[in-house]
Amino acid sequence: MRIAIASDHAAVALKAEIAAWLTETGHTVDDLGPYDTASVDYPDYGYRVAETVARGDAQLGVALCGSGIGISIAVNRHPGARCALVSEPLSAALAREHNDANVIAMGARLTGPDMARACITAFLETRFAGGRHQRRVDKLSTPPEQTIPVTTELA
Repeated sequence: MRIAIASDHAAVALKAEIAAWLTETGHTVDDLGPYDTASVDYPDYGYRVAETVARGDAQLGVALCGSGIGISIAVNRHPGARCALVSEPLSAALAREHNDANVIAMGARLTGPDMARACITAFLETRFAGGRHQRRVDKLSTPPEQTIPVTTELA
């Protein structure tokens, strides 16, 4: 499988470790940077992962920053990306099974290498369940006013 990976400066070491492990396990890894710990802006790298996956140049993506929060928000700004911030394998598996997530995000300051590998393994091994979940995933790409009535009245 081809996997895109990127981080900010806070997660460069974890990114390198994860990229090496993914390569060792037979995956093709597109390391989208950065390559040193000089300060960078996580939105730039989150968007690189999102664009790479949305274009189909990689099947799935991994986005890393200090907490995972900022880069997950950045990835999700792209309409072709569905990124889930995960911290343990069950949430990683459910992100794929129920939400058809195509990118996962983790925080290098919060998630160690062993847990990151466990999350990625669960993410890669789980397939989207489809069925009732497909309708919900489809709504993620549809403006809300087209899916549910909007009212300005307060209950």
